[in-house]
Amino acid sequence: MFKILKTLIHENRVAHKRTRTELSSQLKELEWAHVYHDSIRSISYLEQLPLNIGRWAGGYAFFYVLHRILKDYKPETILEFGLGESSKFISTYITHYLPNTKHQIIEENQDWLTAFNTQFRLHENTKISFCPSEFRDVKGFECNHYAGLQNVVKSSFNLYVIDGPNGSKRYSRYDLMYVISLLKPTDDFIILLDDFNRQGEQDTFEDVEAYFKSEAIDIVYKDYKGAKTLRVIASKGYRFVTTL
Repeated sequence: MFKILKTLIHENRVAHKRTRTELSSQLKELEWAHVYHDSIRSISYLEQLPLNIGRWAGGYAFFYVLHRILKDYKPETILEFGLGESSKFISTYITHYLPNTKHQIIEENQDWLTAFNTQFRLHENTKISFCPSEFRDVKGFECNHYAGLQNVVKSSFNLYVIDGPNGSKRYSRYDLMYVISLLKPTDDFIILLDDFNRQGEQDTFEDVEAYFKSEAIDIVYKDYKGAKTLRVIASKGYRFVTTL
């Protein structure tokens, strides 16, 4: 009987802890929603843009940080992993504010690509490349990768938005390791790594950080937490991106 009661008490404590954590995340997300909406106030093309924020797409922290980067830093080249709400946001920014910016999207699902194109028209400076997903081994774990990515991405970018391919339990979005290998020590860059609350993305960051250290490339990074966690990684030239 005592053993049963001990188990029930433990399960109750775990449940309450989980509930408090979820409630805290929801409150942070609401706060970020207010911050985001305040930041785009009077910017008509953003206020009128229909976005489905959250769930599979980035949360409010993600879109606030993306907005500030596009507005304050004006990246000339953007690489985005995963076609979706952030693609609409970036392309709208290019249409109204960044007419010379080049935007490359990598998408793994042809059906979704076709459906998206019937619902939203991207700017002519935005290019979508279809790279189907494939499994590859990373340190003994089966991970999603973009097939043929090296045939599409052959140079570095100013801004990397990493929200694809579909996440892996370990070493998720590991294609990031390939694209950062194209960076030179003199390059200035910002990387948005979404879903950083997950183990897979945390695994990948450990290798990203180790790579930059091995190449003597100094970086800064900061987590922006809402319902999900966004990790922002940047070269020292963009260090103020950790203060948004």
